Amino acid sequence: MSERDPDEERAENEGMPPPRDAVNATGGGVPPARDDMPPTPGAMPSSGDATLRPEEGTSAEPPPPPPAPRPGFLAERPEVERDVPRRALAAATRRDFLLLAGGVLATAAGAWWLLPDATRARLVGMSGRDHLDSLAARVGLSRARRERTLDRALTFDDDVAEALTSPDRRVRTYARSEVTPLRNNFHGQTPGPEILAGWSLTLSGLASRRVERLPLATLLARFPLHGQVTRLVCVEGWSAVAWWGGLRFADLLAAFPPAPSARWAALRSVVSLDAYGRPEPYYVSIDLKTARHPQTLLATHHDGRPLTLAHGAPLRLVAPMKLGLKNIKALTDIAYSADEPADYWNERGYSKYDGL
Repeated sequence: MSERDPDEERAENEGMPPPRDAVNATGGGVPPARDDMPPTPGAMPSSGDATLRPEEGTSAEPPPPPPAPRPGFLAERPEVERDVPRRALAAATRRDFLLLAGGVLATAAGAWWLLPDATRARLVGMSGRDHLDSLAARVGLSRARRERTLDRALTFDDDVAEALTSPDRRVRTYARSEVTPLRNNFHGQTPGPEILAGWSLTLSGLASRRVERLPLATLLARFPLHGQVTRLVCVEGWSAVAWWGGLRFADLLAAFPPAPSARWAALRSVVSLDAYGRPEPYYVSIDLKTARHPQTLLATHHDGRPLTLAHGAPLRLVAPMKLGLKNIKALTDIAYSADEPADYWNERGYSKYDGL
């Protein structure tokens, strides 16, 4: 019988666990298992406890789910190495460089071709500009073609507006009670009463090939007068509702028809003055579809009375579907043509359509 350690015997008598040294002394580093001790929760059974089961009421933690499969387009694919021949790589690089250089040169040439003459002359001198112009003309980029290209670019918005707007649409009309004061906002001076003496309207470009001169008395006696209350809209941002009376432009066209090829009407005032009182003829162009519109008048009256000089006496255009700059005052000449005629504000960068 082996002799017991005094410390171990004393601990057993006092109900205390044996010292760590005593436990280690038994060998194995852990206390021997006893049959009357419950298994430790979560502990794996030893080889002698193969029939050991978790306590009733407890459940084992489920295993983690397997990873979801990756979609086919995200699945990893083995990389395929390709050996590109040096000659093919050099050819591709040279081709890309030539394409890039050609694109840069074409862009620069196009930008140069579209520059104004004065700008190009300032950059390379007059002789250099003329030399480059001659080179451009040899490949079809003439000065006339450049002007046509620029004109098309500048009038693109007009073409879109005309395509989206019906020429037959009517603008809103108002009651006489809705008339508002109409001010004279013309930048030039108002002609004097001397323009009324001997005034007549000159018509040219007619189917008869004649030039007609119609005094105001003839217009008033020959054509019925129509009245309408419409809004005059100025390009400067203001507007006014006014009553206008006069003959319909369509009635004048029916009585004195233009040449069959005519598509445009050039309206001119030779008595217009600038801000210093000097003669400055004013001219506008309208297409014949606008001229034949039932709301387009050659007005002789305003607010129930004959036109005053400030508002365009003795005859003015009233086209309420156009901006005010098209509504020419003190009209003296109408000429019909197949090609679009000159227009005062269009020559200064304004839209040729000027529609509402």
